[in-house]
Amino acid sequence: VQLQASGGGLVQAGGSLRLSCVASGVPYSSYVMGWFRQAPGKEREFVTVISRDGGITQIADSVKGRFTISRDNAKNTMYLQMNSLKPEDTAVYYCAVRRSPFGDLSNRDIYNYWGQGTVVTVSS
Repeated sequence: VQLQASGGGLVQAGGSLRLSCVASGVPYSSYVMGWFRQAPGKEREFVTVISRDGGITQIADSVKGRFTISRDNAKNTMYLQMNSLKPEDTAVYYCAVRRSPFGDLSNRDIYNYWGQGTVVTVSS
């Protein structure tokens, strides 16, 4: 199983980025997919998650109204559109997949596979 995250970079506050996560080696449409992030010196935290068919999403309050998750099952790809970025959004962003749609999907410990992460830096 491989998850390849990309799209990170350096952006000024107020700017936008779109992250992508391509999955291989899994029946993509059978997996719940999520984004987490880890800022320097902090624990990895939940950002957002999307159901297998893309119809249901859950998002952290800290990014609600600014970030949008989506997926294209035909391309085995998940996206995270990040708008109105703030310096506190600076982190390594990780994508993850979980086979079961049940459980607390904001809990990083229940995810089955992880990508390598992509770095997002927001300057003030």
